[in-house]
Amino acid sequence: MQLKIKNNITILLVLLSICMFNYSFGQNTVFTYDEYLGFVKKFHPLVKIANLEISQAQANLLQARGAFDPKIEADFNSKNFKGNSYYSIFNGTFKIPTWYGIELKAAFENNEGLYLNPEQSLPNSGLTSVGITIPVLQGLVINQRMADLRKAKSQIKLSQAEQKMQAIEVLYEASLAYFNWKKNYDEVKLYEAYLKNAEIRLNGVQKLIEQGDKPAIDSVEAGITLKNRQLNLEESRFKLLKSKLELANFLWTTDNLPLELDDQLVPDVSLQESISASLKTNGLQLSNFSLDNHPKINALETKIELLSIDKKLKANMLLPKLDVGYSYISEPTYFSNYRFQDNKIGINAYFPIFLRKERGALKLAKQKIQAQEFELSLAKIQLTNKVKAQQNEINTVAKQKNIISELVAANTALLNAEEKLFNAGESSLFLINTRENNLVSAQLNKISIENRFLQSHVELFKTLANPD
Repeated sequence: MQLKIKNNITILLVLLSICMFNYSFGQNTVFTYDEYLGFVKKFHPLVKIANLEISQAQANLLQARGAFDPKIEADFNSKNFKGNSYYSIFNGTFKIPTWYGIELKAAFENNEGLYLNPEQSLPNSGLTSVGITIPVLQGLVINQRMADLRKAKSQIKLSQAEQKMQAIEVLYEASLAYFNWKKNYDEVKLYEAYLKNAEIRLNGVQKLIEQGDKPAIDSVEAGITLKNRQLNLEESRFKLLKSKLELANFLWTTDNLPLELDDQLVPDVSLQESISASLKTNGLQLSNFSLDNHPKINALETKIELLSIDKKLKANMLLPKLDVGYSYISEPTYFSNYRFQDNKIGINAYFPIFLRKERGALKLAKQKIQAQEFELSLAKIQLTNKVKAQQNEINTVAKQKNIISELVAANTALLNAEEKLFNAGESSLFLINTRENNLVSAQLNKISIENRFLQSHVELFKTLANPD
């Protein structure tokens, strides 16, 4: 009977050592990485804020276009005193600003009164006019409202690039949270399996002690191992809970309400096989990588565009200001009889002698463009080198994964062999625990390297900056 019990314990320990890593989720539901990223892209507040920035840029564009809207102006002044009408002055104007600083204008004036300024005396029916104002030098090629409109259009491109960078940063941080959750989950499952192993071993040793086949000190050794496994499991469960809370920071609903991660949800244990496809970091995707479409490069190029518009405006300020206006005037009833000698002509000239303010502003604008161009050149080199470095890291970590898997397999074989020797009475529980601790360390290293493998992919994803 004793031999039968001893054989049953031996078979149980051998089966346990072979099967202890075949985890079963039971009723748990896998929360895949792709589903998780879908939630983040669609509902995360920072992604929504980035979308709002584009809307603000579009509103700025609409506001800049408003500078070219037609305008109606009217001015009326009247004075009556002791029954006398001193004056009544009305002036109505319709203006149409155009792209090249040219302004079209139509006006109607009607003035009367006993004490009207002779300069403002008009026919009884009033006076109409149609004219044009042209900035001959300064303001013709570019002016403030033209510059504002061009900058507003460029600002939309800048907002789109910055939105992509903001989305990339959010997805990067969210991915790290998911990987950390998976790492802690794997550690919990690892310690749960080894805790169960320690409990079975302690029960088996206690029965062997009762039968007189093992010394009583072995139960102390097995008990210490059990307590260590319990401590390890509690620590790993605490880290898992913390990582779940960190992961929940990236989960929101359509109504901007935060979500809590259900306890039945578990990470995707096969994520290593699909990570490159999920993040588009495989070789096929990398072959289509181009700096021309990179949001950071696009943002820097757009900033240079904005500065170039400022530089053109500052350069235009060096020209003399010379506005020439011509208006054809006529009484309303005689407007069909053209008499171009009936007109108003105006010339407005302005030119600072030293131009120190304008020359200083232009010099600063050129220096800002030069600094931005240096930053653009540096960013292109850094991105190119970083992509190569991340590819090398992925390849290196992939090799480390293969090595650590071989180490786990070797340590598993040593543990199994040591248990057979123990059951044959040729080994000790201390040696079994030593072998098992080595195996635990190797499997923890395996989990850590797998996590680094995932992180290296998301680092490459961040560098490529393609959130779509």
